[in-house]
Amino acid sequence: MSQSIRIGMDTSKHIFQLHGVDAAEQPVLRKRLRRKEVEAFFAALPATVIGMEACGAGHHWARTLRALGHEVRLLAPQHVKPYVKRNKNDGRDAEAICEAMSRPTMRFVPVKSAEQQAALMLVGMRDRLIARRTQLTNTIRGYAAEFGLATAKGTDKIEPLLARIAEDDRVPALARGLFARLGREFAQLAAEIAAIEADLLAWHRADATSRRLARIPGIGPVTASVLVMKAPDPAAFPSGRHFAAWLGLTPKDHSTGGKTRHGTITRAGDERLRSLLVVGATAVIQQVRRGRGHPAPWLDALLRRKPPKLAAVALANKIARTAWKLMMSGEDYRGWGAAVPATAA
Repeated sequence: MSQSIRIGMDTSKHIFQLHGVDAAEQPVLRKRLRRKEVEAFFAALPATVIGMEACGAGHHWARTLRALGHEVRLLAPQHVKPYVKRNKNDGRDAEAICEAMSRPTMRFVPVKSAEQQAALMLVGMRDRLIARRTQLTNTIRGYAAEFGLATAKGTDKIEPLLARIAEDDRVPALARGLFARLGREFAQLAAEIAAIEADLLAWHRADATSRRLARIPGIGPVTASVLVMKAPDPAAFPSGRHFAAWLGLTPKDHSTGGKTRHGTITRAGDERLRSLLVVGATAVIQQVRRGRGHPAPWLDALLRRKPPKLAAVALANKIARTAWKLMMSGEDYRGWGAAVPATAA
């Protein structure tokens, strides 16, 4: 059998399908492995290029195979799909991966280290806990409304509401007991979120790039940390515009026949990171509209001709480009012109 120069591997929990080709692009390897057989098989194989989709456990297998001397390339699943032939199965998926990774213009996903994935767990746990807290506060307000007790939105309004319920004799004793349980759950969630945020802040303070990014208006410790954790090597992007496009902050292109048509933003890339940037930009715009600080002339002009939400997306694009520049150059933020208040998540 000729030596494989490229192997596409379709992964799952237990079954791994391989498809390899030789220098003449002829198939020389079609093999199905159980999970426990994968590492031993590749340990005995001469060093080659292996492609996988960047899906569950993809980064783990990439690190494992790199340690065995192989070159590993991770591909976004949407870039593999066009190469899947009719009648999809594991073998054709592996063949599609093998074909897609051979394209000279193909873009690959950087392999994350175990430390990067641990840091991303921190962000994921914070998001999950905040979602649970939001769900719980909505539950408490909804139940309270059934007894004629209403309150404004906001986590700071929940404890006073629970105190009112505990002292209100019109609320049945059974309901007061259940509200007390919900209150204990709310307090426990608040403590867990505080502990996670303390760990996240410590991570932010220990990372020089994250500290520099936090000086950009619209970026705070959370957004700066997430940018450093989730953004790949900035050198992978030719310019700040490409970085903003990777985040989904550039318009869709519907051009044809020489006519240029731009639509809404693409919303490609990481949804959480894009959301943080837009929220940070919105906070900056709110401060400017309240007359706090002295906005740069271009931002003032933007707010005069565009609605606030459109301006926030445009500013988020500007913030993303500035962040890319700082990550590339290692410089400190020196401003867009006149100072803008730095209020953000």
